[in-house]
Amino acid sequence: MGRNKRRKLLQKSRTALNSKKGPSIKHASHLSSQRKKVQNPNPGPLKHPLPFESSDKILLIGEGDFSFSRSLIEHHNCLDLTATSLDTPDTLFAKYPQARQNIEFLIGEAGQTVLYGVDATRLAGCKPLRLGGFGRIVFNFPHVGGKTRDVNRQVRYNQELLVSFFKSAIHLLQKPNGAIVVTVFDGEPYTLWNIKDLARHVGLRVGRSFKFQSEMYPGYRHARTLGNIHGGGGWKGESRGARTYIFEVSDGEGGRQSNASKRKRKGEESDSDDEE
Repeated sequence: MGRNKRRKLLQKSRTALNSKKGPSIKHASHLSSQRKKVQNPNPGPLKHPLPFESSDKILLIGEGDFSFSRSLIEHHNCLDLTATSLDTPDTLFAKYPQARQNIEFLIGEAGQTVLYGVDATRLAGCKPLRLGGFGRIVFNFPHVGGKTRDVNRQVRYNQELLVSFFKSAIHLLQKPNGAIVVTVFDGEPYTLWNIKDLARHVGLRVGRSFKFQSEMYPGYRHARTLGNIHGGGGWKGESRGARTYIFEVSDGEGGRQSNASKRKRKGEESDSDDEE
C-alpha cells in the first residue's frame, strides 16, 4: 500500500473516531476518551528529539503489546511501519490481551504490516524483510526472558542476543543513512551488557544516545517479556530510567562520524562522552 493511501486511510479512521455516527461509535468513543487521557497531562518540554523521522521506513523488533507501534502512528504520523513479534498470535494474545486491539488498529485502520514469529537474531529468515531498505530498525528493551536467575548467565545470554541481532539487522539497513535504535534500562545488570562494545565488534558505532522518555509516546505501556503481571501490580517499566542508543554503520572513512558530531544537539551525548 502506498504512503499516500495509508495517510488517507489513517485520516479516515481519525475522522471516524471524532464522529458520533456509525455502528462503531461505542468503540470509537472509548478510543477518543483514552486519547484525551494521555494527551491532557503536560509532561513539560521534551529534552531529546525522536530517533527517527515520520518519513522513515521503520522496522520494529520484539514488540510486546504493540502500543509503541500504535503511538508512532497516532502521535508521530509514522506511516511506513513493519511491526514484529517473536510470538505466534495465540501466544501473544495470551501474554498481552490488549495487543489484539492495537494490532487491529495497525492493520485495519492504519494499513501497516504486522509479522509474527520473527526472530531478532535471524531477520533474513523472514521473507517479507529480506529486501531491507529500513531507515530505522528499532529494538526496545531487548531481553531473553527468565532463562536463569544467575546474573552472569543472564548477562551472557543477553549479550549473545544483542550481537546476533546487530549482525542480522545491519544488512537490512537503508544505505547510507540507516541506523539501529536500541533502548535498554539504566543500572545493573543492563550496564553489564556493555552494549556499545558489542556494537563496535560488529561494525557499528554510537551516533548519539539520550535518556528514553516514555511521555514522548502517549499510550505506550512497557510490556514484560514474560507477559502481563496477573492481578495488576506496581511494576511499570515505562517509569524506569532507560537510555536510547542510535547505532550507525562505521564506514572507516571518518566522514560519517564527523557528520554525526555536527548533528549533535545541546543536551545529547555522543559515543565519546556518554557515561553510563
